[in-house]
Amino acid sequence: MSTTPSKELGSFPNPRPGRSYEIFFECPEFTCLCPMTGQPDFATFRIRYVPDERCVELKSLKLYLWSFRDEGHFHEAVTNRILDDLVTLLAPRRLEVEGDFMVRGGIRTVVTARHES
Repeated sequence: MSTTPSKELGSFPNPRPGRSYEIFFECPEFTCLCPMTGQPDFATFRIRYVPDERCVELKSLKLYLWSFRDEGHFHEAVTNRILDDLVTLLAPRRLEVEGDFMVRGGIRTVVTARHES
């Protein structure tokens, strides 16, 4: 598997599809660029989901999140994009993505996007 940033997310079969259980990831090293100024934005992303038939593969998730670092994105847009891409890949029972962005201009932004099937 590659070690370069990629928009390609991978998955594997849920080992317990008959059981409802939650998976939680915390990704404290997310970066992208402000689309207005080009300055870096730093965030912690928290991803919480209840899988159905598929689970996200962690290395692909890491490389996927890394792929945003040189791109300009509004906080709201990138949080919803990550949710949409994970929902498309996994078709989970429930999924929540929280983007907790560091203070910029005296304002801290937290964006939470949710999906329920």
